[in-house]
Amino acid sequence: MPNANPQITIAEFVDKTFNDLNLKVLAGNDGLHSKQISSTRIQKLGLALAGFTHYIHAGRIQIVGQSEISYLFQLESEKRIHAIKHLDLEKISCILITKDLDPPPELLEIAEKIALPILQTPQVSSKTISLISNFLEDVLAPQVTLHGVLMSIYGIGVLILGNSGIGKSECALDLITRGHRLVSDDSVVIKKIGEFLKGSAHDLTFELLEIRGLGIINIRELFGVSAISKTKQIELIIEFERWNDLGEIDRLGLETHETEILNLKTKKFILPVSAGRNLSTLVETAVRVHLVETTGTSAAQKLIERHNALVGGV
Repeated sequence: MPNANPQITIAEFVDKTFNDLNLKVLAGNDGLHSKQISSTRIQKLGLALAGFTHYIHAGRIQIVGQSEISYLFQLESEKRIHAIKHLDLEKISCILITKDLDPPPELLEIAEKIALPILQTPQVSSKTISLISNFLEDVLAPQVTLHGVLMSIYGIGVLILGNSGIGKSECALDLITRGHRLVSDDSVVIKKIGEFLKGSAHDLTFELLEIRGLGIINIRELFGVSAISKTKQIELIIEFERWNDLGEIDRLGLETHETEILNLKTKKFILPVSAGRNLSTLVETAVRVHLVETTGTSAAQKLIERHNALVGGV
C-alpha cells in the first residue's frame, strides 16, 4: 500500500541533514522524537511574530533569520514573551535559526518548558531553505514498494514486472552482461517526486541480485561499479506474462498499455514469456521502440498507412 502520509521526526531530520546543515539543538531536546515534520513547505516566522499567527501551519519547519531575531531584540522582555507565546506553539514542529544567530533567552526558556526543539545552523536562510526543501521533497514523497526489477537500459529507467519465478532476475543478469545497470531486484521503492516516479532499492538489498541456483550475488563485486545505479526515474514498464495466460495477442503493436502508480500513468509493454524466447533481447528492443516512438514514429502506424495507400490506389 502507498505511504499516503509520510512523516519524519525532528531527531531524524537533525541526524540525516547534519552534514549539510551542521545543526545544533539549543533547546527542547525532549521534543526531538515526538515532534514531526509532515510538510515539504517551509515558513519564516516574521509575520507570525508580528501577530499574524493564522499563517502558521502544522508540520512545517519554521525558519528564523536575521530580520526575525532583530525584531525580537527590539522588543522589551515582556512584549517579547507575549510575541513568542502568541505563536500557537503547539502547531510548530521546530524552529530553525540560521547564520548561528543567538536567539533571545526567553525563546529558549519557553521552548525548553514545552519541549519545542530549537535548532541552529551556520548556513544563511536562503541556502538553508534550499537544502531543506530538496531533502524533504525526497523524504516526504508519497511512496510504494512493488515486486519487480528496476534497470537502467540505454539511459531509460525500466521497471520489469511479472509473477514470481517468471524470469525477471535472470533477464536482469543477462542485461547487466550487455552493459546495462541494475537499480533494484525483487522489491523496488518508488517515490513520486513532482510529476515523476523515482525508483531505488532498499538499503538492505542494494547491489544484490537473487538468481535461482546461484543464490544472492553482488553485482558490484562481479561486474564493477558501472553495473549498478542508486536511483532512476521510471519512464517505461515492461510486464512479463506467460503466453498461455494472455489469450489473443496484438501482433501489430497498435494497442497501447499504461500502468498507474501513485496516480501517475506510465507506458507499458506486455511481453509474452515462453520457452525459447530471449527476454533480454526483447526488453532491449522494447526500450528502443519506446525511444523511437517518443519522436512520433510508429512502425505499425507506417504499415497501416502503406496498406491504406495500396488499397486506395487499386
